[in-house]
Amino acid sequence: MTAIVQKLPLRAVAVPYPALVAVLAATLAASVVIATGIGAVGVPAGEVVGILAHHLTGGGDGTATAEVIVWRLRFPRVLLGAVAGAGLALAGAVVQGVVRNPVADPYLLGLSHGASVGAVLVLTTGSAVVGALTLPVAAFSGATSAMAIVLAIASRQGRLLPVRLILVGVAFGHLFAGITSFVLAGTDSSAAQQQIIFWLLGGLSGTNWATLPVPAAVVVTATALLLVRARRLNALVLGEEAGAALGLDTGRMRWYLLLLVTLLTGTVVAVSGGIGFVGLIVPHLARMLVGADHRRMLPITVLLGAVFLLWADVAARTLVSPAELPIGVLTAFLGVPFFLLVMRARGLAGQEMT
Repeated sequence: MTAIVQKLPLRAVAVPYPALVAVLAATLAASVVIATGIGAVGVPAGEVVGILAHHLTGGGDGTATAEVIVWRLRFPRVLLGAVAGAGLALAGAVVQGVVRNPVADPYLLGLSHGASVGAVLVLTTGSAVVGALTLPVAAFSGATSAMAIVLAIASRQGRLLPVRLILVGVAFGHLFAGITSFVLAGTDSSAAQQQIIFWLLGGLSGTNWATLPVPAAVVVTATALLLVRARRLNALVLGEEAGAALGLDTGRMRWYLLLLVTLLTGTVVAVSGGIGFVGLIVPHLARMLVGADHRRMLPITVLLGAVFLLWADVAARTLVSPAELPIGVLTAFLGVPFFLLVMRARGLAGQEMT
């Protein structure tokens, strides 16, 4: 049994699972409504519900100030925050299971740094003016290219070795970060430098309805595919021999899951920038609530991740209003103390990779 399963029991909190899911789903729904009303111009929750109901039932666009603020500006951003949080948390949970390391997350494999290279090249060359999708496409291409390189080097005779995968991912992550710093230092445009730095730290400013469909579709699809394969992920966590004894082709399953994580992380990072710690701390919190069984843990991870990043974005756009903080700064301030507490509580400091 791996360290993850050993340290985290299958049932951590004595709360009926359906009740926990219902509470978290209700919390997410309420958070969406409340967060949409928070900002420089406050909108009461009841009015927010009325505006959303009007539009969702086929009502036309209104010109009232509150309606424009809620429907065109805040609601798409709040939804994207929930989608991005769910996607990053889900990717983190899967990576931790695939590499059998409780401190792993998608950024450990170089995905975020690869996306940064693609985005920075676009921003420094002025290619972003070509179209609104240029930056997300470049970031996604950078993430997928980074993962392709890491997977190609980490594989040996068609097999992916977890320890080798982590080492190669860390090494190339530093390489991509160095390339990003070099390109950033070489640009003379202060406006481009500010935009790059903000993007590298993560943010959802500028979100509109056109930004939402692709990441939402990817996160929903990936969640469904991973839930169907949750039992196989449980077997993969047990190790090569145990997985094979249960009839699982561990090599093929590991490839499949990592490719799915690449698609998930690359899509989210392309629209939100480099938001760290979500994929690291949220899966641990989910395991503390329901244990390590991925059939129960993955849905909780998705809901917790959505709520967590949604409120992190609210804090980012209100704490120093009218200015805006990068979300990555807030997730780091929240994530580091939380992770240290989890590490101490679960004894991860003395845990070896298996």
